[in-house]
Amino acid sequence: MAEGCMMALRYGMVFFNLLFWLGGCGILGVGVWLSVTQGNFATLSSSLPSLSAANLLIAVGTIIMVIGCLGCVGAVKESRPLLLTFFILLLLIFFLEILSIMLFFIYQDEIDHYAQRDLKKGLQLFGTEGNVGLTNAWMIVQTDFRCCGVTNHTDWFEVYNASRVPDSCCLEYSDNCGLDNPGTWWTAPCYERVKDWLNENLVALWIFALCTALTQVITAGMLYSTLACSTAR
Repeated sequence: MAEGCMMALRYGMVFFNLLFWLGGCGILGVGVWLSVTQGNFATLSSSLPSLSAANLLIAVGTIIMVIGCLGCVGAVKESRPLLLTFFILLLLIFFLEILSIMLFFIYQDEIDHYAQRDLKKGLQLFGTEGNVGLTNAWMIVQTDFRCCGVTNHTDWFEVYNASRVPDSCCLEYSDNCGLDNPGTWWTAPCYERVKDWLNENLVALWIFALCTALTQVITAGMLYSTLACSTAR
């Protein structure tokens, strides 16, 4: 009985962890692709210049691959130390996710204030040497979201020390259009536009988060049963 239980759970563990590992490979691949093809598209933050989409995906993909590989090897070899390590890492990630969500909702106003202040600080680096990534990021955001500046288009006045904005703020793009009349510029704040976009896609984000959490709970349950069967043998 214990042998059949162990065999079924082992195959289940291998299957789930293989999916876990393949998902990590996919995320890592997208991160590497972004890094190679969109190397100049970095981050809007001046305090965290390494916090780019590519670097985040590479880091997350690598962690998922390592954890998934650990679970697969532990299930195939029926190694209690590997399975216990995998179980502890899975629980740690799950609790960190819950903690991050709680802290986000508790300190949401403080996070908003800090993010806006940091983004405005980053505007000062726009167009300067060695900040091609930040410059391109702002150009893409303002063009795609049809916005200008962090809280409004006047944020750029402090950067240029004049009443002008980047050309990516223009309703119709052309060279030096940022020097024209303010009536030809986008006036919507980029920070609020991005927040609105996130709110519009909140359902999809919650579905993704719930699916991730459910997968972790199922995997942890199977792992606990595997350890119990291993002990019973």
